[in-house]
Amino acid sequence: MKENLSGTLAIDLGNTNTVVAFQDEKEINSVLVEIPNITSSPGVVPTAVWFEEPSKILKIGISALKMVDSPNSDLFFHSNFKRLIGNHVEKINQKNILKPTECGEKFFKFLWINIPQKYEIKRLVLTAPIDTYKGYREWLINLCKELSVNEIALVDEPTAASLGINVPFGSKIMTLDIGGSTIDMNIVKIEGGEGKSGPIAELLKFKGNDVSSISKQKIRCAEIISKTGSKIGGKDIDQWIVDFFVPDNKYPINLSRAEEIKCKLSSSEIKYENKYPTKFLIESNIERNYYISKEILEKIVIENNLLNHLNFLLKDLLNEARGKFCTVDDLSVIILVGGGSQIPLIKEWITKKLPKIQIKSPPPIESIALGALALTPGVKIKDILTKGLSIRLFNRREQKHFWHPIFCKGQTWPTENPFKLILQASKNNQKIFEILIGETKQEREYDVIFENGLPKLSEIQSEEEIIKWNKELLKIVLENNSNIGEDNLILFFNINKKGDLVVKCFDIKNEFIGEYNLGNIF
Repeated sequence: MKENLSGTLAIDLGNTNTVVAFQDEKEINSVLVEIPNITSSPGVVPTAVWFEEPSKILKIGISALKMVDSPNSDLFFHSNFKRLIGNHVEKINQKNILKPTECGEKFFKFLWINIPQKYEIKRLVLTAPIDTYKGYREWLINLCKELSVNEIALVDEPTAASLGINVPFGSKIMTLDIGGSTIDMNIVKIEGGEGKSGPIAELLKFKGNDVSSISKQKIRCAEIISKTGSKIGGKDIDQWIVDFFVPDNKYPINLSRAEEIKCKLSSSEIKYENKYPTKFLIESNIERNYYISKEILEKIVIENNLLNHLNFLLKDLLNEARGKFCTVDDLSVIILVGGGSQIPLIKEWITKKLPKIQIKSPPPIESIALGALALTPGVKIKDILTKGLSIRLFNRREQKHFWHPIFCKGQTWPTENPFKLILQASKNNQKIFEILIGETKQEREYDVIFENGLPKLSEIQSEEEIIKWNKELLKIVLENNSNIGEDNLILFFNINKKGDLVVKCFDIKNEFIGEYNLGNIF
């Protein structure tokens, strides 16, 4: 019997396809999760719902797709609903039985209960679109309350996509996403870089408790610089292929076959001039063989003005970016996402339009889900310090004590790298060193006063207030006495996963003295 896997599950809910990936806590690589009658290929679930009234029959994924041509499909079949969640601009299909949020809820819950039992899910990582992040996040928080998993984290899609291909923090990136129903282009700036903290997953649930509103985490998404798009996508290309060979097509199966040959011709291993057979239904029970090549596919795409359309979208995108002082030269990389972006002609088009920028083409469908896992390597999620921590030191020149910061508010924990500090004796013949810790009670405030109706900063500003920890004081006793100004102790401060402030102590000769728990940060 095969051993169960324990670790992190990532779900990237997409408008056309949803990706489910899993990373075992003992493994570096992730796996795509297969679910019978739901996934169309490993880890890939068509984002579709079939829900009948009044029978309450529910199908999702590939099972729902098979129902698309059934009677009353305009009522019971639901797709393209993800982009409407949290989006108050686009109108919804009034004919459908379910609202977009209801579709998403039924889809997600049905998917969740059908994850194979061999996966022990300790942590769930979800993705969210950046343009509707706030509304989408609220929907997810309500959805996740009933899920039986101790930790749930959220990351925005552009950040996940960039992490999937190791783009440096702080980079400005362009994403071209051609999905089944839409084209999305955006330029975003990833969190971090230039001394700033890198992106982290936002915790929604921690140790079984909802922390979405109390953890004090700032929502740290990628920053949108410019964005544009249209409701054209891979399904339209499939329709153009069918129309090229079978005008006035009446048979939905032809669209599936067009998609298959399109994906085949998108492979780099296929030669440009080679023709490949595909069968289309021309009459009931009558099929005919047709031959299509990369050359013919390009002709179809060009004749339907897709490249011209992309030119207009790109022009709008770059114009908006220039208005925010971002030029083409500022871009680090272009990421191609979605199956449609893999068509060789599309890759060639973007390469010619922006020749100086590196183009990366990760696995088009699963890249965001895998990037979300990369944000929590080894199933590790960090929280943010809600207050600063300081140590009390002696200023020899001014002959008085002062507070020196160890960790600042907003830093992530558990800490990866310790804070190193060298202590000197504050008096002659000193043998005992006291480690006194304080925390920020009140941050510095910049008072504004008004003179003749005009705002001015007051000359005297309030200082940060540090209060001593009401915890047991650590006293370190050295073997030898030391004199004022001499280096004596080397301290390494860390915050562990339990929230304890821990210090390792060494003498000046680098001999280990001991490790001490100074207390919990909460």
